[in-house]
Amino acid sequence: MKNRLIVALDTDDGEDIDWLSGTLKDIVPWVKIGFQAFSVLGTESFLWFSGRGHLIFLDLKFHDIPNTVARDVGTMTRHGANMINMHASGGFEMMQAARISADDAAYDAGIPIPILLGVTILTSVDEEGFQTHFGSERKLTEQVVYLAKQAKEAGLDGVVASPLEIEPIRKACGDKFLIVTPGIRPKWAEVGDQKRITTPAEAIDRGADYIVVGRPIIEADDPLEAAERILDEMKGA
Repeated sequence: MKNRLIVALDTDDGEDIDWLSGTLKDIVPWVKIGFQAFSVLGTESFLWFSGRGHLIFLDLKFHDIPNTVARDVGTMTRHGANMINMHASGGFEMMQAARISADDAAYDAGIPIPILLGVTILTSVDEEGFQTHFGSERKLTEQVVYLAKQAKEAGLDGVVASPLEIEPIRKACGDKFLIVTPGIRPKWAEVGDQKRITTPAEAIDRGADYIVVGRPIIEADDPLEAAERILDEMKGA
């Protein structure tokens, strides 16, 4: 199960990131690097993380014209990102260009091809907010599935989606399509600004390939103990 847990290092404190990485490296291979951490560490940190045995989920949620996203995804591939995401709402051509760029960059550098993911609807959005602010005739779950199908057709490996949408995505996209789920909150953790959430065990039971956990681990008094508790929950699913 430890290969299915991704710890979100969502802080801009470089010393804290160093400490968290060193503390968790023996039980958590995957770390997520978002804008906060990336603004401090940059791509120079990728070799450092990999040297500690970490796999890097680069969570920059690219969203731009196809040429720009293709360029950026190719660059991050060459720097050694193992998993890269982009907003699926950027469109089919953008995602397809990113796929081609990542494959070409990996081939040219002789390195593994990264996992590419499309971000569907953020887990901070609920049905009421979606209907009020997104101007879509679809329900939230219908929009998530639509974006997932677009991502699959464009050649992406999977999507980032709430654990509540795993089952309809599986039905539409199949068992080999990866689903990475944020919005994970153990029963003992505060919900915060997340709305479409489940516990770690529930996400695994529903069929998540990876779960992303940030604050319940990195803000815990003992992050190692918190990560171990989450892994135990996952194993009990």
